Amino acid sequence: MHEVSIALSLLEIIEKKCREEGYSWVEAVKVRIGQASSILPEALNFAFEMAKKETIAREAALLIDLIPVKALCKTCLHSFEGKNLYIFECPFCSSSSLQIISGHELQLVEMEVKI
Repeated sequence: MHEVSIALSLLEIIEKKCREEGYSWVEAVKVRIGQASSILPEALNFAFEMAKKETIAREAALLIDLIPVKALCKTCLHSFEGKNLYIFECPFCSSSSLQIISGHELQLVEMEVKI
């Protein structure tokens, strides 16, 4: 369950940033997670809830924005969203020459804080 280490890393980043900026309380944390990132949102939320208890983010809500898997066909140059986590060919030209352009993200996007 690598979501525990991800939750701990998020909290470490949150604590560091809050110390640097002089914030004393975190109300919400927003993250973007790609659907092909191998991160289970429910597991991350559970891990975050358990790990935040003795931190500046102990009352913070974790808001997760799921990013779909998107690819660019190198043959016909169409971009498209995958219907599932795996994309094997372009729906426009059936080429298998693809570049994944989103869906692997893990980004801490914003924090709602108090001074």
